[in-house]
Amino acid sequence: MSVRGMLAASISAALLCATSCHALAQATSKGAKAAAAKPEAAAVPAIGGSEPTLIGQFGTWGAYMATPNGKKVCFALAKPSSSKTNPPNRPRDPAYAFISTRPAEKVTNEVSIMIGYALKPGSESTLEVGGAAYAMYTQGDGLWIKNAAEEERMVDAMRKAADVTVKGVSSKGTETIDVFSLKGLSQALDRVAQDCRR
Repeated sequence: MSVRGMLAASISAALLCATSCHALAQATSKGAKAAAAKPEAAAVPAIGGSEPTLIGQFGTWGAYMATPNGKKVCFALAKPSSSKTNPPNRPRDPAYAFISTRPAEKVTNEVSIMIGYALKPGSESTLEVGGAAYAMYTQGDGLWIKNAAEEERMVDAMRKAADVTVKGVSSKGTETIDVFSLKGLSQALDRVAQDCRR
């Protein structure tokens, strides 16, 4: 599969699960709103006929836009600047960090990580940024914040920090540590906000 094909497949997977996974995380968060987004789990079935378009590159972060089913979706995307596995050198697919905005669903700056392998079922991963650690809900090969009420604070910390560290455990027990540079993230998110208005 080409790099572009792998990227489109990863984006499709992230967007396919984004609504349902985030709704589940919200439903389990203390004080979270009712999970009204659950029935819309299939609202974005895939990128499908709408291939993402790069609208700007800012440091290590690209800003993208797509319109699956005529609904605008924008996101900032980056690959890790470093990755480690324990045991060392375990094979995995490429990892990506996404911060997506879906105006039709009233979703802004939703953070998700496509980790590049099947995560251990029921496991929790962490995202560390700016001296704080955030518990991440896992499903398949994706991570979303467990407590949705903390997401805005986490994104603010990401805008100010130099990097973010993501830790996970594969279904086979391999531990991973991915470090994503945050150089250019603020500009990429500003571009996403500008281009993804209703």
